[in-house]
Amino acid sequence: MCGRYATTRTSTDLDDAFAARLADGAELPPPDWNVAPTKQAPLVIGRAREDAEESAPPRRELLAATWGLVPSWAKDRSVGSRMINARSETVAEKPSFRRAFARRRAIVPADGYYEWYAGQGPKAPKQPFYITSGEHDGRREVLGLAGLYEFWRSSAEEPWLVTFTILTTSAEGGDGMLHDRAPLLVGPEVRDTWLSPVERPAAELLDLLVPATPGHLDAWPVTTQVNNVRNNGPELVEPLPAE
Repeated sequence: MCGRYATTRTSTDLDDAFAARLADGAELPPPDWNVAPTKQAPLVIGRAREDAEESAPPRRELLAATWGLVPSWAKDRSVGSRMINARSETVAEKPSFRRAFARRRAIVPADGYYEWYAGQGPKAPKQPFYITSGEHDGRREVLGLAGLYEFWRSSAEEPWLVTFTILTTSAEGGDGMLHDRAPLLVGPEVRDTWLSPVERPAAELLDLLVPATPGHLDAWPVTTQVNNVRNNGPELVEPLPAE
């Protein structure tokens, strides 16, 4: 499961990383080292290009969306707080997600995400870990988490609410020690296919994605201050001292 993450890049950074231009009238939320469900965060979506063939690459747009997918048929937006993750094993069939999986696939930009290790014994305190991309030339690339998005509004007079969820899969290797689920990543070479609003077989789409595991990523323990969503700042992702 992915229940907290950090996203601090500017719209220029995200355009460089995902070739996604800020949508007309869109404004991104400020940097956030403790994104929690129901908060707004950057999202990359794909739009069909006008007067182009269906096979043409989508136009990538960057906008702000609320974490926790609200299906278009939902009577109340509060259901979104229970739909922050979508299991890849059932996403194509589950009523809450199948329409979005068919045509509204997205990329969730993240610096990294948090998981909690339960430790030994029933009363052992949980230790938060921060999981992020490997370091190359002194930099860590922004992660592209696989997501889905939906539009919802309570009435025709209300503005549209854009919401999203993050796809997860079974965690393997060292990541399984932290949690039994892990988010899925969308690599640069498959982003056009994933973001395209064209329907494709579920197996074909899921084959594009890569599990976010320590084999691809770095992980280290961080302060328990991240447990409180009111805490925010770069100190939340700093590694704990070795002792």
